Amino acid sequence: MLRNMDTTTIWTYSLIAGAVVIVIVAALLIMLIAAANRVNKNASHIWDAGKQIAGNTVSIWMLNVTNRVAGQILETAQSINARAESIDNNIAALGNALAPKR
Repeated sequence: MLRNMDTTTIWTYSLIAGAVVIVIVAALLIMLIAAANRVNKNASHIWDAGKQIAGNTVSIWMLNVTNRVAGQILETAQSINARAESIDNNIAALGNALAPKR
């Protein structure tokens, strides 16, 4: 088949084939860039949503600390209450002891 063609025809067909390949590669690269831009846009949306979620839930992990401190406050308040009752009982007993007997 190549023996029947002259050099100019072979070069012409080669250049046409090369041009077709270049156009196909360019089209594929454009599609690849468009897909990468879509992925980047979606990743940006995911990042923004993640930051909003983190901002909305940052106080949740602090609840553990709050609960622990509240438990300590409750223990201290109960201890104060018990001591105050003991003082009240002692004052009442002292008042009864010091009261004039009839």
